[in-house]
Amino acid sequence: MCSLFGMIDYQNKLTTREKNRILNTLARECEVRGTDATGIAYHFGGRLRIFKRPLPARKLRLRVPSNVNVIMGHTRMTTQGNEKFNQNNHPFPGSIGGKTFALAHNGILWNDKILRQQENLPQTSVETDSYIAVQLLEQQNALDFASLKTMAETVEGSFVFTVLDSEDAIWFVVGDNPLCLFHYDGFTLYASTQDILVKATKRLRLGKPKSVQQPEEGEILRIDKHGCQTTDSFMPCTTYPHWWRHSPYYGYPWDEEGRLHDELIAAAKAMGVSETEVQALLDYGCDPDEIEELLYDPALLHEMTGELLYAY
Repeated sequence: MCSLFGMIDYQNKLTTREKNRILNTLARECEVRGTDATGIAYHFGGRLRIFKRPLPARKLRLRVPSNVNVIMGHTRMTTQGNEKFNQNNHPFPGSIGGKTFALAHNGILWNDKILRQQENLPQTSVETDSYIAVQLLEQQNALDFASLKTMAETVEGSFVFTVLDSEDAIWFVVGDNPLCLFHYDGFTLYASTQDILVKATKRLRLGKPKSVQQPEEGEILRIDKHGCQTTDSFMPCTTYPHWWRHSPYYGYPWDEEGRLHDELIAAAKAMGVSETEVQALLDYGCDPDEIEELLYDPALLHEMTGELLYAY
């Protein structure tokens, strides 16, 4: 229920002022998917810097110093771990072999507590389910395609992970949640949905991108600070198959949308969730994949929709 966002200015085309304007515009458009907390990660002065606060993006003035060309961001809609305790917010820091990294997650993981016991991982004060991904990477003592593949095939739930490594590369580990990248001449912007990027770039008057990229489920994509891409893949571990959905979320025909929503609503009613609650989540900006995952945690779904319906 969160949103990922960020940029890679691989040809140093943007001024610091332009980068900060893009950063804030992207973050504010991402509020459609989460307003409980906002955070960014970047490298400056040879160190990983993470700035995060339990506030919506519109109440923050995100700023990065000059010569920062790679930024990874996150806006949060809380599902597990009180956002008032800033340690529960994204991005999360990690360390492997004395080198630090930052990780952000969009989605919900179901087996984090089980994995912590099974893998004998250290107890932590971080309550958020996403943090298990940091611990699994640290346990492997590596941050590469192999370790990310193992992590992605171990966790269960819905996800897209972004990881900022010590070399200023961003890794995208794509599960069944959306992700979109807009490539311009000399820089790349990304966010959880194409709609967010379209609205942000229109506000920024950046024009149409040179190309649009939507990585598929099971893909691991690495983009380094020079804009070079390398890819690998993994096999998602799907505990709850998408039994109601007959075509992929990405790029399904618009004339299919009504039918797919009808099927989602029918499935929700069978599980004790009302059409009003489903519509509230759709109006908030949740996609059908995320709502389907929430059907398996009705207490959380009712709590979230109660807040949404009360707000209106």
